[in-house]
Amino acid sequence: MLNNVLFLQHIKITTLQKKICVISFDHWNYDHHIVKALNNLGHDSYHIKFGDYDHKNLKDKVTNTLSKVLTGKNLKKIRRQDYVLEQLESLGKQDKILVINPEVISLKHHLKIKKHCKEYIAYLYDSVNRNPVQHLLNDVFDTIFSFDKNDIKTYNFKETSNYNYLEKTAINNAPTYDATYVGSFDSRLSELILLVNKMKAININYECLVVGKNKDLNHLKEEHSDSIKFISRKLSQTELIDRYKDSKVIIDLIRPEQIGLSFRHFEALALQKKIITNNKNVKNYSFYNSENIFVLNDGKSLEKSFFDAPYSSLDPIIYNQFTIENWVTKIFNL
Repeated sequence: MLNNVLFLQHIKITTLQKKICVISFDHWNYDHHIVKALNNLGHDSYHIKFGDYDHKNLKDKVTNTLSKVLTGKNLKKIRRQDYVLEQLESLGKQDKILVINPEVISLKHHLKIKKHCKEYIAYLYDSVNRNPVQHLLNDVFDTIFSFDKNDIKTYNFKETSNYNYLEKTAINNAPTYDATYVGSFDSRLSELILLVNKMKAININYECLVVGKNKDLNHLKEEHSDSIKFISRKLSQTELIDRYKDSKVIIDLIRPEQIGLSFRHFEALALQKKIITNNKNVKNYSFYNSENIFVLNDGKSLEKSFFDAPYSSLDPIIYNQFTIENWVTKIFNL
């Protein structure tokens, strides 16, 4: 009798298990967490990270350089997409395939990829204004998810958010800094400088790192040497999280076109850190609490009391809404 029960349980597990593939460039090394969560839930999941694809040899590199100069074609981009198809051939038919930031793949390749699965899904890490996908909207995907509320309304995308991929961490009661910012060199620098001046005025101990190319940063290093560190090496995800752990508050500055929440907010949930942000849309999320989240340009002055007051613990039910396990269950309808 016991053997029959175990056999039936095995059949049930086998029936529920899905073959799921995630395809992405994965600039910031977030997407492998999705695959890990799927595998932990008992699914057969695989990540095709075509951002790792490189020229096979010097000849390929030279050919690609000549092609870009003479014909305007980047052969490396084409080979990356062919690489995705080669990987899918070896993996076999998938139940579901998720493509993150699908605009980096041509329509021709999308249609070929789609033949390798029963359900084809896309998730947009950015707004359509920044990364146009209009050429992929005519029945290429079964479902397109977005966290940009304007795009969701305009294009009838399905709404989601980013996710918390970290384990919940105990509060660090003796961090080195009151506030920490890490971001790329771009248009956000002017707003960062304004915020730095506000923090200086109330004696906040902060660390601000701006990452970019030396040719862009050299003239800024001297001008802002007393307030901002400019570096050319991108931090690893582990280094980034370690810096956030060593601070009371995480600073989140968004680009002008952005509406959805960055990963900073979800990392802050796990690390139990406060946030300073210029993204007013955070007020629409269930985890918003003015004791933990200060919204810039919202008519209130930044005061030292925000940094000094303890973090207000989040309701576990709300916290669980934004875990990666909950996210993959929703995206893949598991």
